Amino acid sequence: MSVEHAAVQRADFDQVMVPNYAPAGFIPVRGAGSRVWDQAGRELVDFSGGIAVNVLGHCHPALVGALTEQANNLWHVSNVFTNEPTLRLAKKLVDSTFAERVFFCNSGAEANEAAFKLARRVAHDLYGPEKYEIIAAVNSFHGRTLFTVSVGGQPKYSDGFGPKITGISHVPYNDLEALKAAVTDKTCAVVLEPIQGEGGVLPGELAYLQGARKLCDEHNALLVFDEVQSGMGRSGHLFAYMHYGVTPDILSSAKSIGGGFPLAAMLTTEKLAKHFAVGVHGTTYGGNPLACAVGEAVIDVINTPEVLAGVQRKHQQFKTRLESIGQQYGVFTEVRGLGLLIGCVLSDAWKGKAKDIFNAAEAQDLMILQAGPDVIRFAPSLVIEDADIEEGLNRFERAIAKLTS
Repeated sequence: MSVEHAAVQRADFDQVMVPNYAPAGFIPVRGAGSRVWDQAGRELVDFSGGIAVNVLGHCHPALVGALTEQANNLWHVSNVFTNEPTLRLAKKLVDSTFAERVFFCNSGAEANEAAFKLARRVAHDLYGPEKYEIIAAVNSFHGRTLFTVSVGGQPKYSDGFGPKITGISHVPYNDLEALKAAVTDKTCAVVLEPIQGEGGVLPGELAYLQGARKLCDEHNALLVFDEVQSGMGRSGHLFAYMHYGVTPDILSSAKSIGGGFPLAAMLTTEKLAKHFAVGVHGTTYGGNPLACAVGEAVIDVINTPEVLAGVQRKHQQFKTRLESIGQQYGVFTEVRGLGLLIGCVLSDAWKGKAKDIFNAAEAQDLMILQAGPDVIRFAPSLVIEDADIEEGLNRFERAIAKLTS
């Protein structure tokens, strides 16, 4: 360990940081592609992708180049002005999606906050103050602001902060009949993740998402898709709504859109965007030139037939091997997901033990994720090399074999 690294230790976290996180016992200091090195020089294979953020791995040359070039020109001017990277990225998102207008911000929570506020504002302007109710799904996750934890509806995130945002109700995911019973003429929006991420990597059923679209149309409500985790190529399409052929009115994007740089966006139509007039909503760093320059490079690399087809192929590579591991060791009942957002559902004997598997993988120099106590989640780089997939899966199998021996 170098003198530079020795000056900062994991124990320092407990002395200087707010204890709202419980980070691993090692500190990553360098990344390249799908490999990460810690302070001691240990090399790990990264199947976590910074929780579905590092969509092109670590330090991708296109992103490093875009960031470096922009850093030599312009960092920040505020929204009193616009800037070239913001407009270029917005044009590419509009050209590639249903959207006609884009709002940039810095995180998934902010993108969802904007989406929910816009939905309520539209309903208020068009139908009056009584139409403000939002229907969301059980076990959803939309961020950690007061509004977004209220829409997420998980008590572990929303309790203990005083009164919650009212006018929000939750129904089971993939239960169309429950959704039909919940939606009324007071509903301003139905908010769904096309693939529930934190809720267990659970893909939406086609009939369910189609039914949600139909219900919204019938009740003059807006369909909001949270694609913070599923978007930007992770499903094998630029956005997961394209896989289903179900178009939302509002879409939130974050995580992968910045490839590791803080960036998020809300996408919508021109007609709806008009309800966010000057001063109605905003954020100081939204559309930051540095972030948008990186985001432009991300979409340029991802939004190609070769990369998106590669995601589909790599999904099958992961799924085939993970199903084999699950059958051999009896740890999984199902391997599910789309593209390179994959969840392994633990068997009854392993229920509640996702953390044990997470720790065992780390001991084998592999970075993975959990999606609750009963699901192991993989969200690697979309351009991960086949050799890294094989090596990572070999390490994962060794971890499972050791746990079950």
